[in-house]
Amino acid sequence: MTTAKRGRVPQRRIAETVAAELRTRILAGDENYRLPTQDQLVQDFGVSYPSIREALRILETEGLVTVRRGNVGGAEVHRPDATSAAYHLGLALQGARVTLGDLAAGLRMLEPLCAAECAERPDRADTVVPVLAENVEKSAELVADGMAFTHTAREFHDLIVQNTPNLTVRYVVSTLVTLWSAQEEAWAEALTRRGEYPSGDEAAAVVRTHQRIVTEIAAGRAAEAERLYRTHLAATQALVLERFDDGVVNAASAGARLAAHSGLRSRI
Repeated sequence: MTTAKRGRVPQRRIAETVAAELRTRILAGDENYRLPTQDQLVQDFGVSYPSIREALRILETEGLVTVRRGNVGGAEVHRPDATSAAYHLGLALQGARVTLGDLAAGLRMLEPLCAAECAERPDRADTVVPVLAENVEKSAELVADGMAFTHTAREFHDLIVQNTPNLTVRYVVSTLVTLWSAQEEAWAEALTRRGEYPSGDEAAAVVRTHQRIVTEIAAGRAAEAERLYRTHLAATQALVLERFDDGVVNAASAGARLAAHSGLRSRI
């Protein structure tokens, strides 16, 4: 082992220890938590600047910070959420060559359960129904605009999942919904360019189905809301899978959608 390698091992271990402590602070802190400056971190931990920089690189690789360099440098904190989880899951699925058909089947198993859970919320009239109704109304205004309609109609699915009371289910299903939405929006863009996007009548039919789902949720009919949602999901997925069933999940397109939706948060 060379001298350089012998010196690198303890520095790496120190950096990992510092990174572990900073990771704990980020995850335990509120949304406005900011990391101290590198000068302050050196003083707080009693370690060298290279160790601090290595610790920040570890956190940057994990997506927890973005290190800005230069005169206005510093480390910007990013608390992990469902959208960041979706991107990393997308990388794993793409690496495993998971097809869109497989992703769609997984969603058909899990996503309709979220509609049932929304229908069983005792506070659904105040928390769930208003945001869904607002989305349906907005979608109805966009039936003639293919890309905008797809974007807004997919947000209906986001809202269903985001209003699921169980946090574990919400985060898990939300990652899958975000991945699928990215693929569907890419599909809509491709068809719009070729002038083959489904007609306004078909878009209007989606709006009516969304309205029926909202009605069932508002009435607290969980089983019917789940049944209707599952049927609707299969029908809309079929449009995409007709052309891209054997296509592999694309994490890059998911990443683009995540950037566009970075401000979307749970409304619960």
